[in-house]
Amino acid sequence: MGRRVVVAGWGQITQRKEQKERLLEPVGLMRECSLLAGDLAGDRELVEKIDGIMTPRIMSCCYPNSADLLARELGASSRFKFVSKIGGNSPQSLVNKAAGMIARGELDSVLISGAETFYPRSKAACGSQNRLLGPADQEITDDMIGSTKLEESHGLTLPIHGFPLYETAFWAESGLDKEAYFAKVGTSWAEFNEAAVNNPYAWTQTPLTGREIVTPGPTNRYIVFPYTLYMTSLLTADLGSAILLMSEEKARRTAPGGRNTVYFMGGGYAEDRQRFFIHKTNFTTSPPMKAAAEKALNRSRLSIDEIRCFDLYSCFPCAVTMARRMIGISPTDPRPQTLTGGLGFFGAPANNYTTHAIASLAEEIASGRKENGMVTALGWFMHKHAAGVYGAEPPDTALDTHDLEDDKAFLAGADPVEADPTPRGKGMIDTYSIPFSRDGSPLYAIVYGKTEAGKRFVANTPPDPDMFRRLCTENQVGRAVRLTHDARENRNIAELLE
Repeated sequence: MGRRVVVAGWGQITQRKEQKERLLEPVGLMRECSLLAGDLAGDRELVEKIDGIMTPRIMSCCYPNSADLLARELGASSRFKFVSKIGGNSPQSLVNKAAGMIARGELDSVLISGAETFYPRSKAACGSQNRLLGPADQEITDDMIGSTKLEESHGLTLPIHGFPLYETAFWAESGLDKEAYFAKVGTSWAEFNEAAVNNPYAWTQTPLTGREIVTPGPTNRYIVFPYTLYMTSLLTADLGSAILLMSEEKARRTAPGGRNTVYFMGGGYAEDRQRFFIHKTNFTTSPPMKAAAEKALNRSRLSIDEIRCFDLYSCFPCAVTMARRMIGISPTDPRPQTLTGGLGFFGAPANNYTTHAIASLAEEIASGRKENGMVTALGWFMHKHAAGVYGAEPPDTALDTHDLEDDKAFLAGADPVEADPTPRGKGMIDTYSIPFSRDGSPLYAIVYGKTEAGKRFVANTPPDPDMFRRLCTENQVGRAVRLTHDARENRNIAELLE
């Protein structure tokens, strides 16, 4: 049986918007958080002697290799350094990898740290540092691709364009009218807001009601229908965090008394065979999310009913809805479903959010407030998924093979569905989203559906105010459309049929 793995230390820093002095760029925040993690583990010099350093991909500054840079900042001569690919799943995926290496005896300790400085005042600082660091590799790699060229030509490029597609599909499936459905979404999101209000590390601590969150207005405009500003991820924040993983034996040598040991009990990873929206069977299930969570639960030897709290990845409301459905959590479950306040209120430090979630869960367990908990994380448009279970009791399972198993068998779900790149004739809407301009007017709709031949299509709508009104007031999923292809602009057009 492999060695047990513990979260020996953790640290978080929020660089407030009001702060004027000693502003740090990401690597500076990472250094400070890492030292806090060392302090909590019993000796800050531990980070100088760390065996491995892993970092999520930093997005707000162009670092050629953030793990190397952090090692230099800490004066650490780590023998293993690793930078993740792009994806919000990264921190938990790194924990899974690090835990396996520690359990097998390849490493004794691993520091995982990340930070972002997206608040606008930090841009100049990052720019000046980039000249010192040298040019970053600008090659477009596979992990930077979230949509196909066909989808990009129809306006689907960023997470804010894609996640609303899931929400519209959930709304249609609910059978509720717009007001009733989004009242439920608002109630759920208000609970996340309340958690942020009470979290000293949260970027925003302004109390909001559910109605305020979902109702569009001058300070809460639609970004991409059906999502208002308050329903989206809060990217413009300066946040840093670190967690220190060790073998149980090494951690006990320096661990201060009076706190529970925080064990990593088991994790899981999975990717969707239907990677892109254009290849999805539907927009209301996620087999890889279910697979990753089930792996983590099975490996920790716990059932979902035994988990005492959660931090469900919450880039948008639909991600939480999907997690509840795939993992088996009732919307009315009284157990906490966020420990931070979520990406919409705590803040969304690009790929690093879940490091904050793990640090927050570790504090809950160490203090005795929670016996255990589960963290979920996802990347791109719910393409990549990771989950982890942490607790105060050592797991009755070995961790030494789990990451290797997931490296070999990580795909979940059905094969990609066939798409028609230039559909013509009749089709049926499966879901849609509508990007809005800053003046509050709709720009176009992104529509996904099936042709009469059963093939997936993506299309835009013409700039018809009446069509926008209908799409925004009543759910049009299931409605018939007439499909044409504009060869000059290489775009498909969908028009509602009466």
